[in-house]
Amino acid sequence: MSEQGQSKEKVWINAYESGVPETIDFKEVLIPGYLEQSARDFPEKTALVFEGYKITFTELNDMVDTFVGVLRQLGIKKGNSVSILLPNLIPCVVAYYAILKMGAIAVMNNPLYSDRELLYQFNDSGSTMVITLDLLVERMKALRAKTQIKNIIYASLGDYLPFAKRLLFPLVAKKRKLATDVQPGPDLYSFKELLDKNEPDRTGVEIDFDDVAMYQYTGGTTGVSKGVMLTHRNLSYQVQQIKAWFPTFRMGTDIMLGALPFFHVFGLSVSMNFAIAMGWANILVPKPQPEPLLEAISRFKPTFAPLVPTMYIGMLNHPNIGTSDLTSIEGCFSGSAPLPVEIINDFEKMTGAVIVEGFGLTESSPVTHVNPFQGTRKPGSIGLPLPNVECRIVSMDDGVTDVEQGKPGELFIRGPQVMKGYLNRPDETRKTLTDDGWLHTGDVATMDADGYFYIVDRIKDMIISGGYNVYPRDIEEVLYEHPKVQEACCVGIPHPKRGEAAKVFIVLKSGETATRDEILDFCSTRLAKYKWPVEVEIRSDLPKSAVGKVLKKDLRK
Repeated sequence: MSEQGQSKEKVWINAYESGVPETIDFKEVLIPGYLEQSARDFPEKTALVFEGYKITFTELNDMVDTFVGVLRQLGIKKGNSVSILLPNLIPCVVAYYAILKMGAIAVMNNPLYSDRELLYQFNDSGSTMVITLDLLVERMKALRAKTQIKNIIYASLGDYLPFAKRLLFPLVAKKRKLATDVQPGPDLYSFKELLDKNEPDRTGVEIDFDDVAMYQYTGGTTGVSKGVMLTHRNLSYQVQQIKAWFPTFRMGTDIMLGALPFFHVFGLSVSMNFAIAMGWANILVPKPQPEPLLEAISRFKPTFAPLVPTMYIGMLNHPNIGTSDLTSIEGCFSGSAPLPVEIINDFEKMTGAVIVEGFGLTESSPVTHVNPFQGTRKPGSIGLPLPNVECRIVSMDDGVTDVEQGKPGELFIRGPQVMKGYLNRPDETRKTLTDDGWLHTGDVATMDADGYFYIVDRIKDMIISGGYNVYPRDIEEVLYEHPKVQEACCVGIPHPKRGEAAKVFIVLKSGETATRDEILDFCSTRLAKYKWPVEVEIRSDLPKSAVGKVLKKDLRK
């Protein structure tokens, strides 16, 4: 199929759920503008919930305006980079919206990163301020001398808690390593004290929709982390695309489970920005492990839960699953990695919820594909392109020719949520983004006759064994069918005869035991011979990124 044929026909439109438009009449609303709108429409409605502490949309908007004034007083100007190094806390949301509102550039960083990783991102982004957790202040003070960072603002897990918990927090926090005393120092400030001492600053600033709003660093799962430049247009249009995809969702009535880390673009767009634009309450979960997830769902009754596969798997295998009430959840969104069909079936049966799988990249803000919520969902598929998204599947031999429908090739994407480019990396930008706006995803995909897309695997993960292409996902799907297997991952390793062969890493369910031969025998009856793994390693866990994506580069080492 020619480029024109595949990109213009958009056969997937026929599978759209009723009410989803082919194209959107986009509104020129900046991300902070959604908060202002929700504060007008739902002034007394709860916007954020943390451990039972609630703030309304009016209060959140006032906090954002106050923090704008704080940033200005500390010398931040339009175009300056400000790093946020926080889990999902109220100060994280406030800081992000304030930075964007004053035309500065937000740099979202993972609090779990090492000093080496953070130093690289601080310097690459040119950050002049960092907003972090009290537990990380000493590390930030040590790094500050090696960066352009001047001011450090710190928040605490105990800053915003219900009255009883606020009284108890100082007594237990240090013992449980949830807080620490911060010694006064130059250019070092408490987030809460700054907000308490200042008034809202509603001085406007002119922001162009194509100005860079944030640098979002790629997870570095396949190599060096790159700063993705996302514009105000990218972020705003992405929210409007997600809203258009769920036409039955109600403004101001649902409750979001804010478990995906906001420092990752999936959580940022789908959990944080979408919830604020919809006027929904957002249940903040700073540590999305199985136990706090089950507790938050049972206690606060969210109705919509964007999660990643490891979160579903972790909850289903946790001993508290039998006593947890998850029936409030009506809809789930899964992305970041393939969700095994068995997990979808088990979770939907337990909750009564509908799980829609989707797909995206940091470079596309991130969502590009989702299965219909009330239409046909195809297991194993990433779904259909969102409105205003064009797609091609291109030959991996020449990188130019579109392949026939049903054949695998590299997925190319073009749409309004696609990045401006990589910060300080023009060569990498040219490799990834064509002059006419096509994003090379690096993913091998197929499209069926109805326009549903399937990710076969990452191009870099593909194993060439004896001349055959072996896609690790095929092997992983089989392993998830094994009753003893909780998690599975497959990578290529050198092989003296085949060139490469598959090695699998297995995490067994609690209390189970298995042998290498047992796993290999299971695969041999379900896979073509050239796909059979040659090695099995059973481990207690798999290395993962912040959003639960298995770090295959670490396993290859």
